[in-house]
Amino acid sequence: MASQNTADISMILPRVLIVSRRTVRKNKFVDFVGEYHLDLIVSYGAVPVIVPRVSGVSMLLESFKPIHGVLLCEGEDIDPSLYDSELSNFTLEELEEIRLAHTSDTSIDREKDSIELALAKLCLERNIPYLGICRGSQVLNVACGGTLYQDVEKELSQFQRVRVSHINYDDYDGHRHVVKVVENTPVHHWFKETLDDNHMEILVNSYHHQGVKKLAQRFVPMAFAPDGLIEGFYDPDAYNPDDGKFIMGLQFHPERMRHPCSDEFDYPGCPFAYKKLSSQESVPKSPKLNKEQENKRRMIVRSFSIAKDMYIAGRGSIDSFKESELEAGAIFLEENTAHNVLSLQQENRLMQMGATVRNGHGYKKLKLKNEREKMARSIMGKMSVEQLSDMMSFYSMMRQICSEVLETKLHNLELLNNNDKS
Repeated sequence: MASQNTADISMILPRVLIVSRRTVRKNKFVDFVGEYHLDLIVSYGAVPVIVPRVSGVSMLLESFKPIHGVLLCEGEDIDPSLYDSELSNFTLEELEEIRLAHTSDTSIDREKDSIELALAKLCLERNIPYLGICRGSQVLNVACGGTLYQDVEKELSQFQRVRVSHINYDDYDGHRHVVKVVENTPVHHWFKETLDDNHMEILVNSYHHQGVKKLAQRFVPMAFAPDGLIEGFYDPDAYNPDDGKFIMGLQFHPERMRHPCSDEFDYPGCPFAYKKLSSQESVPKSPKLNKEQENKRRMIVRSFSIAKDMYIAGRGSIDSFKESELEAGAIFLEENTAHNVLSLQQENRLMQMGATVRNGHGYKKLKLKNEREKMARSIMGKMSVEQLSDMMSFYSMMRQICSEVLETKLHNLELLNNNDKS
């Protein structure tokens, strides 16, 4: 019973996809995702599904369905060729200077770029909730045709009166800088307890050396740093909080805005984006069934359950009366797959549940018998009385012959066995 409840729950909880980041440990590649992101998703009742950063995954994203939300977070710089053919006119000396200043971020991971851009475009096409943190916000902007500063300090800050430190390698978690929140945006609503008309600023944590340069046309800014850098944006046309729908990017890190040695956040609104991403509202609601439909559903589920047990334990260990119960599942699969009602992923999922009933020996035998009987009745219905009478005489004679031959064969086997024993 417990395993059944677990299976039911797994179909209800939202599934949030996160792409891992690659590093080297003990001379081998390992993939990881920051614990703060995972903790927040789990704490709000969702299931984090980690998409490994391995070659070819970008072609297999459909296999991760159902996808109720996507969270893309920090990582290496995005390949500049994906958003700008010219590298901001930096000299080779300046590029080397940037690389040395930000060694852990400036290496390019084209495979991760490919996976995350494909996921972002999937969310945009199907209106799947998307939250981009830091690099994840940059991926979203690039996916929609926007561009990035290759280095904020060299390209932006030198032209601004106010200089902002967007990264502090010596104090990742403790570093903060001011951002001004745009009124009547999601960030404004999340931090409304902290903000007022005369004070639309909060202190945020960030660590990045790149950022949005040209914001893609479909997005609207939600927050700005004092140097003018966009720190948050969203798609107003895809924003529907009642249905748990949103597509947005945050350059800052709300998950790290916590008090030292505590799970308490700087502001109550910090984890709100994760809460919305993990919302049950993003899970499609099942239609209500009447009594007859519910009984039929139970029969089909039981059929799949028996098929799974047969697959695991072996057909011989299942009682014959149970095997007849496979028919409901077999008919369901046959009717739905024959007319392409189920998607390939749904069919695979049913197979994974053990729905081997399509090849169930008992059902195939019963179906063949029924088909033969139906054909025989159709043929005999067209025969005359004389033809039917002759057929009965023929089969009566054949039955007698079969009985005699069978008896002779059994007698000969018995004699053979007795001779072997002697």
